[in-house]
Amino acid sequence: MSKLLLVLSGARFWSQLDGTQRPTGFWAEEFVVPHRILAAAGLDITVATPGGRVPVADELSLDPRSGIDEATAAGFRAYLEEVKGLLERPVRLEDVDPEDYDAVLIPGGHGPMQDLAVNPDIARILGRMLPDDRKIVASLCHGPAAFLAAGDAEKWLFAGRRLTAFTDAEEEQVGLAANAPWLLEKRLRGAGAVYESGPAWQSFVVTDGNLITGQNPSSGAAAAEALLKALANR
Repeated sequence: MSKLLLVLSGARFWSQLDGTQRPTGFWAEEFVVPHRILAAAGLDITVATPGGRVPVADELSLDPRSGIDEATAAGFRAYLEEVKGLLERPVRLEDVDPEDYDAVLIPGGHGPMQDLAVNPDIARILGRMLPDDRKIVASLCHGPAAFLAAGDAEKWLFAGRRLTAFTDAEEEQVGLAANAPWLLEKRLRGAGAVYESGPAWQSFVVTDGNLITGQNPSSGAAAAEALLKALANR
């Protein structure tokens, strides 16, 4: 049985340019959809957060005003309640030994922009897993903000790797770009990633060796299937 480390942000707020604190967390769809697929496939899944802090779903991701219908929002809430025990007892990211896992998945929401982007333990985990072709690194939407922790301007772990993430255009379309302290696509490109994207809000996944990334919430199912395929082909 393959073992998956599912890393969620523990952030409740995202610091804005004007000094305000915008409520955030993980994006429900980006956890629910992949988790349902991967759990059904029999993966042994461990949830981890910085400090073992109980993660919270961004309430906007459960609100029909965010673009999902009421039935879908209700379905996400029901699934989160079903796996409540798993989410309420995350392991501490600080205690994770990456050698224990076959793959890591980092969903998004703006939470990773706040905590995972500067977290030394996700940097440590990625630094052990990405160079190992036997292991898979996967992330969705704003989750690749965590990649930025893995190095600096002189040596970044993901430099030259093909990947995708939430686009700056999508950030502008949701009205959050102007007050964001930084934009993910711009940062990833500037750090040296070979950034690719598809049409806004459509499922788009990039696979580059053992690195799998999805552009937005709609990409969760395709990214999960790509992860299962990569594990099967190891």
